[in-house]
Amino acid sequence: MREPGPRVGTPGPATSGAGAPRLGRPEEGGHLVNAKAIVVTSGKGGVGKTTVTANVGAALAKLGERVCVIDTDVGLRNLDVVMGLEGRVVFDLIDVFEGRCKLRQALIRDKRVETLSLLAASQTKDKSALSEARMQDTVRALLHDEGFDRVIVDSPAGIEAGFRTAASAVEGALVVVNPEVSSVRDADRIIGLLEAREIHEVRLIINRLRPAMVKRGDMLEVDDVLEILGVKLIGIVPEDERVLVSTNVGSPTALDDGGSKATAGSAFRDVARRLRGEDVAYPDLDTSRGVFAGLRRLFGGR
Repeated sequence: MREPGPRVGTPGPATSGAGAPRLGRPEEGGHLVNAKAIVVTSGKGGVGKTTVTANVGAALAKLGERVCVIDTDVGLRNLDVVMGLEGRVVFDLIDVFEGRCKLRQALIRDKRVETLSLLAASQTKDKSALSEARMQDTVRALLHDEGFDRVIVDSPAGIEAGFRTAASAVEGALVVVNPEVSSVRDADRIIGLLEAREIHEVRLIINRLRPAMVKRGDMLEVDDVLEILGVKLIGIVPEDERVLVSTNVGSPTALDDGGSKATAGSAFRDVARRLRGEDVAYPDLDTSRGVFAGLRRLFGGR
């Protein structure tokens, strides 16, 4: 088994069109993720894990799946706010772990999409209250007893107890990365730790891409990130001010139908469709290779 640490990325195919990032072709089987329990992680804080969790969960629910999203950032919960459900939290994940309520009592059903539910983190406990065994029991009960099709776990930043608990009960992972050096470096570390846990259905979401910055050579290009990390791409989410607006009002932008394919909401909906095995084309982004192309050597890539 590969040691959890810096890894050599796998180069992708050449550019498929003028100005478009070299996204690569899906391997046989496409983007389909068979895992029913998926962790959203990154290592580095502030890259958009919670936004990805809320929006991919909402998009999957709109496609007809019964989805439960779980916040494991004990003491610093935010997923309820992003989803606009903070006023309805009565019981939380730690209440379930410690037997103060039944699992069903802690689930909050979204009124906009009835097949979407939230299990919130505790604001008053610390990470010492987390338990890998209880997390595994909870996820198993959600899938087998409560009948959810998919459980998406929002992991806290870092690689300590929060990450270990979030990753303990899953079979797949969405690694969220911003196209900048420190984020890619932390993602590389996280991918190694996921592999060490034998979580093999790992997909990459490049979040907050700014094509104009890439074109100027001020931001890592998509194919550079792919080459460094060597995992399958499943989504490219552009920087979009509508994400901030949607977070402030508590309504995932993936629920807003229509609009340009170049919006974050459309990108999140595309991620959900790819997770289910659909062949969804990536929109062309007006980028060209910049000065960051050589940075892959810092990570052992070519």
